[in-house]
Amino acid sequence: MIDLLQKHLAEFRQQSRIKAGSLIISVFGDAVLPRGGRIWLGSLIGLLEPLQLSDRLIRTSIFRLVKDEWMCSEAIGRRADYMLTPAGQRRFEETARHIYASNAPLWDRRWRLILTVGELDTKQRERLRRAFFWQGFGVVGSDCFVHPSTDLATALDALTTEGMGDLLKNLMPLLAANAGSDLSASDADMVKRAWDLEQLGTSYSDFVVRYSPFLTKLRQGVNNQIDDESAFLLRTLLIHDYRRLLLRDPELPDVLLPANWPGQQARLLCKELYRRLLGPSERHIELHMKLANGTTPAALPMLGERFQKQDPLSSPV
Repeated sequence: MIDLLQKHLAEFRQQSRIKAGSLIISVFGDAVLPRGGRIWLGSLIGLLEPLQLSDRLIRTSIFRLVKDEWMCSEAIGRRADYMLTPAGQRRFEETARHIYASNAPLWDRRWRLILTVGELDTKQRERLRRAFFWQGFGVVGSDCFVHPSTDLATALDALTTEGMGDLLKNLMPLLAANAGSDLSASDADMVKRAWDLEQLGTSYSDFVVRYSPFLTKLRQGVNNQIDDESAFLLRTLLIHDYRRLLLRDPELPDVLLPANWPGQQARLLCKELYRRLLGPSERHIELHMKLANGTTPAALPMLGERFQKQDPLSSPV
């Protein structure tokens, strides 16, 4: 198990560009939010040190997140706690509902559309396209973004958080149902036009290949248990990778997905592996996560509510 984890950590560290801000967002959503949503910067640096993120890189990334209004700080003597802004917390909570859900959301058979109804230059259109891509929206034509289930108000709030609030006056959010005849385009036609499911499916398959060996080892029992710090590091990278997949996954209903869709296997794998890592990783967090005043924040009930339903991949107890 240790050799497998060390190889995985080495691959992470060797990435040409480690996006520390994105990783910090994953850690805040997964480990900090269930303990009150605030942490002393020195404690965060200590937790991430084994991933070889430098003190300077973490500080720079945190300051950028503050500038972008994801986070704010509160001075406690000579130290400071960092916490989510209200807008940042709303985005975390919305993402968390998808990450830690036991099942994919049910579809109400209505499409969420955002139309561009004003004049936008090429640079503005590209910024919108990228922002909506990372929220799981597909594109139909040059002026219509489509999603099966997202909350439209949250989607627009995310644009404001990312500094694109000035573009809202050019956008029109709509709910639409397919009221067509047998001769009109179908929901399946919409999916084929709006999303590249082949690329997303490949990413999910890669995720399954990457993390299945860890689950296999943990299922084998006593000789393959994991120490507390390693459990925290593996849990962090697991959720970070899974969150990045979900951000661009529209979570289409099964009836609109290809047969043997690997996204479902990835969801079940993530659920069981996360549950097996939760106990030892929380012991590590309890020991090393501090506020600026030196206290350790207690875990909130929301932590125990993650991935609660029975998992078809889990082994009998």
